[in-house]
Amino acid sequence: MDKKNALRAGAVAAGTTLMMLLMSSPALALTRDDGDDPGPGLSVIQTVGLFVLCPLALFAVIAGLVMLLDKSRKTDAPTAVVKPKKKAKAGV
Repeated sequence: MDKKNALRAGAVAAGTTLMMLLMSSPALALTRDDGDDPGPGLSVIQTVGLFVLCPLALFAVIAGLVMLLDKSRKTDAPTAVVKPKKKAKAGV
């Protein structure tokens, strides 16, 4: 029974991939539209800064604000309740 399910899943995945490849046409991206005016390209430094460093900095700022404004650590109550251990009976 597992072989049949695996075969069915593989067929669905292959069919979906084939349909996506047939429906997408990346060659159309090379033709310019009317009124298309692309700007100058980005350098390597600008690309790394924009797509790597900016998201990392944004993540660091958000994580820092969350840790800074966290209110759960400022309570005076103990976090764990310690129960006294039961004394073992001597002489069974």
